Amino acid sequence: MKILGIAGYSGSGKTTLIEKVVPLLVKEGMRVSLIKHAHHHFEVDQPGKDSFRHRQAGCTQVLVSSSRRWALMHELRGETEPALEEQLRHFSPCDLVLVEGWKHDPIPRIEVHRAGGDRPLLFPRDPHVIAVATDEPLETKLPQFRLDDAPAIAKFVQAFVAGLEGRARLSAVAE
Repeated sequence: MKILGIAGYSGSGKTTLIEKVVPLLVKEGMRVSLIKHAHHHFEVDQPGKDSFRHRQAGCTQVLVSSSRRWALMHELRGETEPALEEQLRHFSPCDLVLVEGWKHDPIPRIEVHRAGGDRPLLFPRDPHVIAVATDEPLETKLPQFRLDDAPAIAKFVQAFVAGLEGRARLSAVAE
């Protein structure tokens, strides 16, 4: 499995970009999975549902399964949050795992940046940024893509998965 991060600050457009790029990758036959880090408390099921009640009762893991999907919920119950590497072990084989969040882990990533934000760019300090999707031209030798150019970003991601990211960098710089 190839792992590629999509990094940027809140409100930069990471989720929107992922929503546009993933269908293009899937259309090309790629199996894509995603792991997202949440910095806040979240629920994946609803209060009152059996699975919620079982977790509230003290179960460490609850797996809910149907003919359409299954979900495994794991309560940490005071344990340390697992590292990205540990979480990735839960994935079934696929071509690409997109990682939203974990911007301090040493994985290759595309930075998502919007003009006018009060947050600094990641790439000048982050050697793991391999490209930037932005709505403004930036001074960098990294490949740059317009935030709304999902086809070009998908093409870059395909080249990355194929191990041709060097060629993808050159073609992006030439465009």
